[in-house]
Amino acid sequence: DVQLQASGGGLVQAGGSLRLSCTASGFPFDDYAIAWFRQAPGKEREGVSCIKNSDGSTYYGDSVKGRFIVSRDNAKNTVYLQMNALKPEDTAVYYCAAELQDRFYVWALDYVWGYWGQGTLVTVSS
Repeated sequence: DVQLQASGGGLVQAGGSLRLSCTASGFPFDDYAIAWFRQAPGKEREGVSCIKNSDGSTYYGDSVKGRFIVSRDNAKNTVYLQMNALKPEDTAVYYCAAELQDRFYVWALDYVWGYWGQGTLVTVSS
């Protein structure tokens, strides 16, 4: 079975940092891109970041550029999202998603991602 396990969420003060992890199983990890999305209460799901394996490309949403860093460890089937300089508006449930890396053109569209993990809650206090 395909599984994506997101972890690392929690409560942090504004300006602080958190690192989220997404550990995958049940599919050939090297062939898949991994994305992070988030959804705040009352808001639409938003693309946060994406990392491919084929060429190492990384992508970020405008709201997190320069603050978040995505990386992957293929030996551990894990993708990380290092979140720095957190703001209260970063508060959301964060989800990781997987899809074959050549199967989409626009990573920030949630409907192109075939596999989803459960979310992990990030709360940033002011």
